[in-house]
Amino acid sequence: MTKKLIFTLICLLSAAYSFADTSSLKNFVVKANPFAKDEIAIVAADTANEVDEVISGSYVFSVNGFVDTLNFDKGTAFYHHKIQRSSFVYIKHSDDTGTYGSLFYLYKHEHDITPLHISWIWLLVIPVAIILAGWLFKKFIIIAVILFIIFLYFNYHNGLSVPTFFESVFDGLKRLF
Repeated sequence: MTKKLIFTLICLLSAAYSFADTSSLKNFVVKANPFAKDEIAIVAADTANEVDEVISGSYVFSVNGFVDTLNFDKGTAFYHHKIQRSSFVYIKHSDDTGTYGSLFYLYKHEHDITPLHISWIWLLVIPVAIILAGWLFKKFIIIAVILFIIFLYFNYHNGLSVPTFFESVFDGLKRLF
């Protein structure tokens, strides 16, 4: 009798502490939507940037500051907003495990979109290199200022605002620590 009671208690306790494995979306990549022109698809990826087909369901994303619920099916969700021209897109996802964001440059061809992942390191290195070159070579200070203004204009004209710039850099720094 006691063996049955102990076995029943162990089964009840183990059932109380066992939960389904919740799949979290920590890494994602952007690809061109193969089913619609001028749209993108957000693909849940594992550490090797392969499609993580376990991810299914609704996830809340922020795309350039606009909150949208994306429905993932076997690791792929479609962002149904037309991309009119080449631009920067900052995509961020927050859940219980943390906040994950990535900056992409969507280069628009005539009939296709090529997404390029922009690392936060490049966002930090390029302006620092221009400022450092201008500081080291005083004769080239005007050229450095012109290059820095062109860099800022290109970023702003293609949709990368200053808050998004800093948010991308700070998210990258947070992932280091």
